[in-house]
Amino acid sequence: MEGSAQPDRIVEIDLPKVAKSGLWITILTLVGLLVVKGFIDGGVSYSVTIWSFLFLMVGYVVLIVLHELIHLLGFRVFGKVPWRSMVIGMNLKLGIAYATTDRLMTNKAIQKALLLPFWTTGVVPAIIGLTIGNGVWLTLAALLIGGAAGDFAMYKELRKLPDDWLVKDDPQLPKLYLFKPGREIM
Repeated sequence: MEGSAQPDRIVEIDLPKVAKSGLWITILTLVGLLVVKGFIDGGVSYSVTIWSFLFLMVGYVVLIVLHELIHLLGFRVFGKVPWRSMVIGMNLKLGIAYATTDRLMTNKAIQKALLLPFWTTGVVPAIIGLTIGNGVWLTLAALLIGGAAGDFAMYKELRKLPDDWLVKDDPQLPKLYLFKPGREIM
């Protein structure tokens, strides 16, 4: 945060810890979805073909990109951030996709923007998978729900602070800078 006011708080997530919890969330979600599918269909069958595997791989990449684009949509809708002030990308060194902005948002706005992709790229595929009885959709849902572990971790920390605090996203790290309202921030 060179050349700007010092934040009142910093929220930074521990990527190895988040990766571990994301794996557990993925496994538990998939098991839970398969159990629900079993109750709905009277049993569970899961066949793997080259086509289902290809659909899974392509679907996963598409949903990851969509996940990040939906963060940007959340920044726009909830934080009123102009499109030109948003960036989507991939940090290969950290192994993460990201969506970011250089604009300040309220804590309430960024909380909504953090959870929006969970609903659209996690819950919606789960509903599709359960409705049509397709294990690939259920697997995609579990992967994207587990992949939102970083979003959940940041959301959990942000919930501890008032809605009107201002939040600035770090452009390179999974870190948020928080400022009490009414402060002069450059």
